[in-house]
Amino acid sequence: MKIFGIDPGSDRTGYGCVELLGSRHRLVICGALSAPPGATFPEKLKSIHAGLMALLARHRPDCVAVESIFYSRNVRSALKLGHARGVALLAASESGLEVFEYTPAEVKRAVVGYGRAEKAQIQQMMKLLLGLDAVPSPHDAADALAVAVCHLNSSTGAIAERAAVERVAGPARAPILKWRDYRPERAKK
Repeated sequence: MKIFGIDPGSDRTGYGCVELLGSRHRLVICGALSAPPGATFPEKLKSIHAGLMALLARHRPDCVAVESIFYSRNVRSALKLGHARGVALLAASESGLEVFEYTPAEVKRAVVGYGRAEKAQIQQMMKLLLGLDAVPSPHDAADALAVAVCHLNSSTGAIAERAAVERVAGPARAPILKWRDYRPERAKK
């Protein structure tokens, strides 16, 4: 399963693609898209859209995970962020990919274990989880990777639940509801 994470921003949009190989996460690519200095706001949005379309076409993920808007005191900044998110959602939709959204607190809780974690903590966890030599840079790329890992972690729980329900169970066996109790059947040779 390959997930493309996006951390939208009007000046710099972070992206990161993570692949799940068995129980291990593997970094495919990460970075940030930014428009040339002096670009107008519509030109920045066009640059983000074009860059994301190219990346999605090149890496062909199974789905896209996007960080949702958080509360902002500055209305102007929130509107610009909303435009950048809209462009990211449009690129994913035009690529025919399913989109999942997570709040910043959900992402931090899934990756660090604390919903108010700092940027440096997220970068360190991405380094550890993905087995990297250095922390992902810029922090927008680390945030995008964290969104992708958050989706992978939440989707594996859904996969386990689906497998538990689909499993052939005897009359005395109840469906498995916790990941801890999930034991896949071994293939009989």
